[in-house]
Amino acid sequence: MKSSSVPGWLSWTGQVVSWLVILGVGALFAVALLVPRLAGATPYVIETGSMTPKLPPGTLVVVKPVAPEQIAPGDVITYQIKSGDPTVVTHRVIDQGVDMTGQVRWHTQGDANDAADEGWVLPQQVKGREWYAVPYVGYVTSFVTGQQRGVLIAVVVLGLLGYAANQFRGSLKERRAKTETVETS
Repeated sequence: MKSSSVPGWLSWTGQVVSWLVILGVGALFAVALLVPRLAGATPYVIETGSMTPKLPPGTLVVVKPVAPEQIAPGDVITYQIKSGDPTVVTHRVIDQGVDMTGQVRWHTQGDANDAADEGWVLPQQVKGREWYAVPYVGYVTSFVTGQQRGVLIAVVVLGLLGYAANQFRGSLKERRAKTETVETS
């Protein structure tokens, strides 16, 4: 006799969906925060349409620091608008030059922009070159500040672990009930 009023196939489907959600959230967490941190990269969120269609607003772009000689026309870089200013822009390198001292520098332009950005980008302004980008994930991360992000991650991780433990406990309980039913028959 079954103690649950939920049909077996529905219960199984619910568990599959639950695990897919857990794995999906875990994958997003890894892509957005864990992998960049472990690799020495930095995630940024594209906030304007200047890089559409490749990097539309809401895209999480992860940049890795690179040596200046590794940046070439065609690369997408994230750089400070002014040296020392935390405001950054992510645009494509369209031209490379060298000043009179031999220091390399670049002209950039947003893919959707009609004109190149003003001035040259200097090596000290560059935060990194695009490593990978994930559309729409940036919308989630842009709503949360740095300190809130740490708390949110802890809550989500603990919640997912608790949920997984509850599912596991329920599965064990079900298995024991089936074993007891078989033994009493």
